[in-house]
Amino acid sequence: MKNFSLRRKKVSSLLREALGPIVIEEIQGRTGGIVSVTRVEVPADLLQARVYVSCYGVPDPTAALALLENLSGQIRRRLASSVKLKYNPALIFRLDPGAAAVERIDDLLDASNKDHGRGH
Repeated sequence: MKNFSLRRKKVSSLLREALGPIVIEEIQGRTGGIVSVTRVEVPADLLQARVYVSCYGVPDPTAALALLENLSGQIRRRLASSVKLKYNPALIFRLDPGAAAVERIDDLLDASNKDHGRGH
C-alpha cells in the first residue's frame, strides 16, 4: 500500500510540473492576470487529476476557471504528449482556496500599511 501512495505522489508531482507551463501558455493574455497550478491530486486509480490553480490579479477567477475547463481537452492532449502514463487522466480544474486566502491577507496588509502611512 505504501508503494501505491508513493506512486500517487510521484504522478501528482509530475503532472503539476508538466501542467504549469501548459496552463500558462494556453491562457496567457486571456485572463488579465496570472494563473498558476498550485497542486494536483490524483485518486487511487489515477484516471482523474484534480488540478488546483491560483489566480493573481485576475478580475474574475471563476471566468478563468471556466476558460480552463473549456480548454481541458486541448490541455489534456498537450499533457499526454509530454508525460508518458498508461492512462491520460481527465483534468478537473478547481480554484485553490489557500491561494485566495493568501491574496486576501496580502490585500489587507497593503491596506493597513497605507492607512498606517497616512497616520504619521
